[in-house]
Amino acid sequence: MGKLIVTELMTLDGVAQAPGAPDEDREGGFPYGGWQAPLETPESGGNVVFEEASTMDALLLGRKTYEIFAAYWPFAPDEIPFTGLLNRVPKYVASRTLRQPLEWTNSHLISGELSGAVRDLKDRYEEVHVIGSLNLLQSLLGHGLVDRLNLWQYPIVLGAGKWVFAEGVVPTVMHLAESKVYRSGLLHLEYEPAGPPSFGRVDAEHVERGPDG
Repeated sequence: MGKLIVTELMTLDGVAQAPGAPDEDREGGFPYGGWQAPLETPESGGNVVFEEASTMDALLLGRKTYEIFAAYWPFAPDEIPFTGLLNRVPKYVASRTLRQPLEWTNSHLISGELSGAVRDLKDRYEEVHVIGSLNLLQSLLGHGLVDRLNLWQYPIVLGAGKWVFAEGVVPTVMHLAESKVYRSGLLHLEYEPAGPPSFGRVDAEHVERGPDG
């Protein structure tokens, strides 16, 4: 079975809403759209954020992120390294409101039960990637379908917006597989789910012993 890999651009307090443009997502009266761009530096900016996505075999998106991508990438300059990739790979959209046919080349609408459809995708492709798509992400986390979280955490706190881990997320222990710290304060963190936490149980080897041992 393949892996489902999620990439999110997020703040220190976990907000991932509308990083790219002021009007990207105003839902809930979100006033901070475009918060990411001013924080980019030559060492961490540009295409480095999407390097992990270069190995994708398929792309899974929620409706809002799909519409944002579909309005940009088919017309993006070929000099951008990921223009060709995103236009070429199969794209799958989880939506109850969109209808076939979808305009962006090689795009397909997921119909029916989400968890079964995503498991079918993981059976067909080695790497299925998700970018953004916060509403979809909550369902994927709830069904235990995420195999890796690829988080880019920027040194800013917003205090409002849509969170990567929203209320109701299933408690899960995360294993830190990779990490990198940039001089700008940007953190690149890769996590893999390691199972449910053991609430109320303490490993005796990790308890600090008193003076009497």
